[in-house]
Amino acid sequence: MKVSVIGAGTMGSGIAQVFAMSGYETTLIDIFPEAVKKGKANIEKSLAKLSEKGSINSTPDKILGLIKFSSSYDDLKGSQLVVEAAFERLDVKKDILAKVSSNVSSGTIIGSNTSSISISLLSSFVKEPENFIGMHFFNPPPIMKLVEIVNGNRTSEMTRNKISEISRQLGKEPVIVNDYPGFVSNRVLMPMLREAIVCLEEGIGSVEDIDKTIKLGLNHPMGPLTLCDFIGNDVVYDIMEVLFREFGDPHYKPPVLLRNMVYAGKLGRKSGEGFYKY
Repeated sequence: MKVSVIGAGTMGSGIAQVFAMSGYETTLIDIFPEAVKKGKANIEKSLAKLSEKGSINSTPDKILGLIKFSSSYDDLKGSQLVVEAAFERLDVKKDILAKVSSNVSSGTIIGSNTSSISISLLSSFVKEPENFIGMHFFNPPPIMKLVEIVNGNRTSEMTRNKISEISRQLGKEPVIVNDYPGFVSNRVLMPMLREAIVCLEEGIGSVEDIDKTIKLGLNHPMGPLTLCDFIGNDVVYDIMEVLFREFGDPHYKPPVLLRNMVYAGKLGRKSGEGFYKY
């Protein structure tokens, strides 16, 4: 089975790595050659770490050999599954999905790694909406076990069952959710992240003490502000914007502090500075 992943950022490169680690012939596509180069470097680094820990059953070279790196949609040909993992913006995904749909054969399943945008809406940009589904991996994809499988209004049972089966073959635990804004994960998570940012904005506590409160008091593996930096503050902002627009609930409205940090390029780990410096 040939799989293609669109978008060579943190999530896209991680998803491509997951498929290759399970023996799938995989193509990682990004229209920006520099992104492709960076995505390949990230995969090499990740595989080296996993190999050192004895967490992979093959050699990094063999796994990397299953991945083709490309900047052309022409390389989608022959794919039986395509996973879109681009920015969490509707205009970007709309353009990509239309191009994907016109470059694959009938019957190809197209999945989106979106974490908040309606699957039913995204399915309107492809030729076969019954073969379109949400396949939401979590960061970092090679480590995190969950895949949130999201039914669109026109997603077929056959597509859902196939993606559930593939997820298990990848060593993941699939959960099936319906198409509501934010699905389950981000609908629950984003209000918590927002309130942590508002606590900082209002001077209730320092970055470190807010994180320590949630980490030690609620037994979370990392504090909410650390998590924002890990996800990417721009991604958090985009997800909150989607949820606020969909629900109209102020509990999802991006805080001014978060907006200003994004405008200032303080995106978290990937930019070297967010709520913390890296």
